[in-house]
Formats: sequence, structure tokens, C-alpha cells
Amino acid sequence: MERSHYETTSSDVASPNSPTPEKGTGKTVLSIECLKASSNSDGNPTGGDMLQTGDIVEEIRLGNMTLTSPFKGGKHAIQKILQSSFKQKENSITVRVRRGGGQSVQMDASIVVNEQLLGRKQYILRAKSDLNYAVGFVDRTESECLNLQVSQTERMVNDLEKTQIHEGYVPYPWERRMEEMLSIPNSSSFFSILLLPKASTKDGTRYNDLEDTLARAHAWLYASSESGAPISFVNIQTESLLTKISGDTASSTVNAGSLSDLSNLANTSLYGFEDYHGVDIGVVRAVRLWFSPMAGEIPIEIKIKSHDTKLGFTISRTEEGFIYISSVIRDDNDVPSVRSGLTHLHNLATSAARLLVVSRVSNMKVLPWMVSQTGAIRCFDTFSLSQKLSLQRRTKVPIALHVFLWDRALISARHRFSASSGRGRTKEIDRDEKWDLREMNELARGEANGSGSGSGSVSGSESSADVLQTDTAGEFSFRFQEFQLNSNRV
Repeated sequence: MERSHYETTSSDVASPNSPTPEKGTGKTVLSIECLKASSNSDGNPTGGDMLQTGDIVEEIRLGNMTLTSPFKGGKHAIQKILQSSFKQKENSITVRVRRGGGQSVQMDASIVVNEQLLGRKQYILRAKSDLNYAVGFVDRTESECLNLQVSQTERMVNDLEKTQIHEGYVPYPWERRMEEMLSIPNSSSFFSILLLPKASTKDGTRYNDLEDTLARAHAWLYASSESGAPISFVNIQTESLLTKISGDTASSTVNAGSLSDLSNLANTSLYGFEDYHGVDIGVVRAVRLWFSPMAGEIPIEIKIKSHDTKLGFTISRTEEGFIYISSVIRDDNDVPSVRSGLTHLHNLATSAARLLVVSRVSNMKVLPWMVSQTGAIRCFDTFSLSQKLSLQRRTKVPIALHVFLWDRALISARHRFSASSGRGRTKEIDRDEKWDLREMNELARGEANGSGSGSGSVSGSESSADVLQTDTAGEFSFRFQEFQLNSNRV
């Protein structure tokens, strides 16, 4: 059987936490001295399977010769034996030692020459498993050996307590990863909406508490899902916004100037303090709700031909502020919406009881992003968006849209961005390769039969109930254009 380089046997291994020295005798024994240690052992290997300073030599095996303790002549006699063996090219040696507590360790090594001062040669042992680890033989009393072993154990315990795991910075190819790993280069698919606390008074000096803002965020998320927007909850957090307050607003808020008032901040949405110049500073605790599409985003490029007089779809907006494709033309196969695959996606979304939500137009996000103190949702105007899309059609400029996906099975139908055409541009959809038209047509046919929509008429303009009012509440004044919409057909 092949012998390993290290063998350790112990009947009772001494605990490093209780380095009680054993009582040794004053007789001289052959001991080990560590001469050269590797960088990971530092002269005091913690594994216990390397010979250490203070180990007492019990047995030496050189070829067919075996020497056991006590060693007559000590170090000098062993040096002569090593010299003779080295000259005869018998360089392999096995040394077995003992330590306190009855522990026994042996190491396989090679005999090498260590040049000393004044031209004297000394024969030492180099571990076969670690060529940077070398030991030699010295004469010591048994008591000295046991004391060295205890001191080494204490030193190793101290080193263990002081050793720390270092940290540092490593470079990372952010630009390349953001270009390659994201479906939309350099842009994430994490979205958020910021809900400001609702003003409870007309003058904007008092606001509802934090629980009310959290409840409105919760209701908005549920209502968005109920309306068919394919979004998933990611996270919710409070966000502190600084503003200058004065007068009644300052007197009606919680004063955070003392530790006794901190307990009152748990559920408040506005508190104030004075800076060094005596200016009243208000801290508004808003709520930021993070969400993402259920199955990612997909880019769609709508190419315009010279004879196109319409795009073939209508856009609308939900009460929660999401813009979506509300209807498409189905009886004309030569409109941009059909050629780009938008009509097929709309049919699939309708079959799945989902809205085809538009998340970006020309790589610009068009999702709702804020709720003001009056409760009005800050979102994008479908009328101006329709005008922009119509102008792109007239100027024959391709239209780049992104829509939310609701099923990860549709990821295989995603077409990638074209690196050669520049960031934010998409390849034209190859309908034969990118889309499973058979499946889509079957779903579209079933949806059309179920709804009875055979005329292909386009409808879906917004009602007057969706018109946002001008918002001028409190110190945070976000003014909106009044959206009077009659038609969003493009």
C-alpha cells in the first residue's frame, strides 16, 4: 500500500484552548527545528501534519535502516548518517515525532544540503509535499521541547484570533455586461412609482399618515393587475424628501429636535426640524413601489411604407396610468401593425385576458411614475403620443415600441437589438423565423370568433372620466396639461 506523505495518529489530541504544559524530564532528546516555512504556514502550520519546532523525534527510516529513540550521539551522529545516505543517493527519509498529549506525526521528506557560514555543510530535510518547507535536527531537553510546543499552540491561537479576511475592489466589465445581459441595453426593466402622502387639508399643511400612503400603493398595485397590466411586485420602501416649510405647516408637524419625539415618527408622513440658521426643514415620507413586467419587455419595430395611411392600432390609458394598445385592425394585412407583428401580440394578449402595455416609445419610458398630494397620477398623455406616432408615419420614420410580456414562453419569440444599427434600434421582425404564426393565427381566430368583431373597426378613445385635473397642492406643485381627448386612432 502506498504511504501518504503525512500520517497522524492521536489517542488524545491536545486542545489548543487549554495549552497546559506536561511535565518533562531533563534528559536530552533529538528534536525538530523549523528552518524554512512556506508562505501559508509561517513556520507554524496549523494543520498539525507538518513537523514543528519542539517535536520530539521517535523514529527515522532511511531505506532499509530504521533508527529509534534514544539516538546515541544526538544531532552530530544523525548528521553523519544523513551525509552518508546523501552520498549514496539514498535521499528519501521518513521521520516520526511525538508531541504532548500522545499525538504522533510523521512526514516524508528528502535529504538536501544547506550551506552554512564558514563553508560548513548541514544536511536538512525538505518536505515532499511542500518544497518550501524544511526542518533540521537539534538537541534539546524534553522539558524544553514540551514548553516550545505549548508556546507554539498559544501563538497559533493568538494568530487565529488576529487573522482577518481581507477585502478589496476588483474590476468589472459593466459596460459590456449591460450591453450583453440586458434585453434593453443599458436600461433595466425595474420600474417604480412614487406616492407622495395625500394632503388632508386644502392649504396643504396636514397630510395623511404613512399607513394611508402604503394602503394607496397596495390598492394601485392590485388595481393595475386587475385591469390586465402584466406587472409583478418587486419591492416597496419609504423615501424621505426634503422641503422647506413654514408657518402652520411647521407648527403642525412632529418636531424631530429631541429624542423624546422620535417615537412619534413611526407612522407620520411629515415631520420638521430647524437647521443651524433657524430655517424650518420638512421631511416628507413618501412611498416608492417597485414593479417589473411579468415576463420582461419585448421590442417591436414598426416600419413605414410609402403607401401607409394609418398605423392600424389605437392607444388608450388605464385609470392607473398605463398606456396600452386598445384595439387593432384585423381585416387589412398590409398595415404596419400587422406587418410588425403587433396585431398578433395584441390578439395573444386579448386571449390571455391581458393588456398589451406600452412601456417605451423610442426607448423613452412612458409608464406612470408619481402620485401627487391630491391623489392625481402623473403619467403620459395619449393624445400627444398619438400625434407623435402619426408624425413618424408621415415622415416615414420607423417606430420603436416596447411592450410588457405576460408569459415567459413568448421570450423565444423575442427579437434582439441590432448592434450594427446602433443602440436603441431593433431589427425588423422576420415573421417566418421570429414568430410562430400558426399558433398566433389560431389564437387570433378563436378570439375574433368569440368577440364577434368581424368588421375590424378601431375604437377605444378615452372617456372624460380619465381627464386629469390641474394639480397645485401644497409646496409640491406638479402642474398637468388638461387632457381633452376625442380620438387616439393612429
